[in-house]
Amino acid sequence: MKVRIDEDLCVGCGLCVNTCADIFEMKDDKAIAKVKVVPAGSEDAVKQAKDECPVEAIIVE
Repeated sequence: MKVRIDEDLCVGCGLCVNTCADIFEMKDDKAIAKVKVVPAGSEDAVKQAKDECPVEAIIVE
């Protein structure tokens, strides 16, 4: 599974960081994915962050 954030959509709410801090972090008031490939064991948290993102900025492939 791969993950990225559409920085044009991100509003910097930080919900993804609160949900999955090992994958997401805040940088310059926007969230970024610290990794491109989600490690085993973090898939459910990444899916939860994607589902909870208020602007649907998290892209999971």
